[in-house]
Amino acid sequence: MNIEGKNVLITGGGGGIGAALARRFRDEGARAIAVVDRDLAAAQAVATELAPRVRALAYQVDVGDAAQVQAMVERAEDEAGPLDLVCSNAGVFPRGDSLTGDSNWSLSWTVNVMGNVHVARAVVPRMLQRGRGYILVTCSAAGLLGNMDAPYMATKHAAVAFAEWLAIQYRTRGIGVSALCPLGVMTPMLTEVANGNPAAIQGVLAGGEVISPEALAECVVQGIAGERFLILPHPVVAERVMKKAADRDQWIAAMQQQFAIT
Repeated sequence: MNIEGKNVLITGGGGGIGAALARRFRDEGARAIAVVDRDLAAAQAVATELAPRVRALAYQVDVGDAAQVQAMVERAEDEAGPLDLVCSNAGVFPRGDSLTGDSNWSLSWTVNVMGNVHVARAVVPRMLQRGRGYILVTCSAAGLLGNMDAPYMATKHAAVAFAEWLAIQYRTRGIGVSALCPLGVMTPMLTEVANGNPAAIQGVLAGGEVISPEALAECVVQGIAGERFLILPHPVVAERVMKKAADRDQWIAAMQQQFAIT
């Protein structure tokens, strides 16, 4: 897919990866960009930055609420036109003990998994009717490898699986699907995790270079242009996925070493 002239919607677009994607899509010549975030002020700030070079819209939506997502997609298509590219990018990394309590598991599942489901339910029928469209799901390398946080690791694995299911079901029917799986990206989320869990950030740093959101956005543009399913801004991820598949026990031992687990 070529971004020029396309209508784009980005959830979690008020900062970090989402905002970087919005800026890059503007530079690629997108026709309209809908910036969606739980924080309306953040979404509006990004939309203001994008204008007047593109038609920029800002919506406040909780992607964990199916009705809100459905209404937002309807409104975006009414105001901007048919959506060509939808980036299901919203995600959370709640801090806390991975085994005690259900709140972090519930929040992670609601946003990191069901947020993608709600977005797909809203846009897939429209794309099928038009015979074209593209869905980008931000999944994280944690969805292919591992992470110190169990809810994040488990739900990002589920996000990758859901993206694969979308690709299996709909690629032959005109809908492109990509799963974005980066390691460390210098975003407010990474900074927050680092402040709350130094061991986790040490593991991320051991896993590969922390890249800028702008560098990630460049990889996304290239990946979408090539309609690749896995978009891996960190090449080491592909190498580690192969090692994981070859010897799972050795990979578990390597992860324990990476996260200093004794």
